[in-house]
Amino acid sequence: MPRSTAPSERTLVIIPTYDERDTLPVVVERLLAAAPDVSVLVADDNSPDGTGEVADRLAAEDPRGRITVLHRKGKEGLGAAYIAGFRWGLARDYTVLVEMDADGSHPPERLPAMLEAVDAGADLAIGSRYVPGGRVVNWPWQRHVISRGGNVYSRIMLGVGIKDITAGYRAYRAGALAELDMDSIESKGYCFQIDMTWRLLGNGRKVVEVPITFTERTVGHSKMSESIFREAAVNVARWGWQKRRRQLRELLGR
Repeated sequence: MPRSTAPSERTLVIIPTYDERDTLPVVVERLLAAAPDVSVLVADDNSPDGTGEVADRLAAEDPRGRITVLHRKGKEGLGAAYIAGFRWGLARDYTVLVEMDADGSHPPERLPAMLEAVDAGADLAIGSRYVPGGRVVNWPWQRHVISRGGNVYSRIMLGVGIKDITAGYRAYRAGALAELDMDSIESKGYCFQIDMTWRLLGNGRKVVEVPITFTERTVGHSKMSESIFREAAVNVARWGWQKRRRQLRELLGR
């Protein structure tokens, strides 16, 4: 009888970077210590601070050849970087694809628990700040208000029960991603994570939340902007309205 394998046996961790030269080496070191058998794809958007060159050095120095660098032509947004990483990983038959920030806010030590959730049947495991056991460290109160408010707004508008739908630390089953029309995903920043979750839920896929401790970056600065928040607010409202319109039509038998 052939040996059964866990879905996470071939895992690719995608790390988008833009001016992350000081934090990337630490994150990669922690990641490969916590999950030695994963592969790493650094998707660098032509960082002015030389992050791409740092990533190249890390790849050259890794004795097991686990690190690859995808040099992109410029800053095109978080969503575009992840989609490029998804395409790269799917083309090479990885079975789980992970999103992870390069700033140290996503604890690599929690990746094994997220992969266990995928192996247990989840199509998407979200590293969640807002389920029991999850927490946030070193955030000012304004960030707490914005983050929790965004999640409450999304839950109400979309009618979903996910506590941290905006979270960016995620492990996707490759088969669930392969079903999506990547060309139609236009969300760029904060909204990208909501968009991806919404699409998977629409396909009947299983989403679970795994508690993590999110630690605010100590080097660099957040890339949030007013336009990113506006994009999320408008799109979530539109998706929620479309859902309710479909439900009303079904109720009326049209």
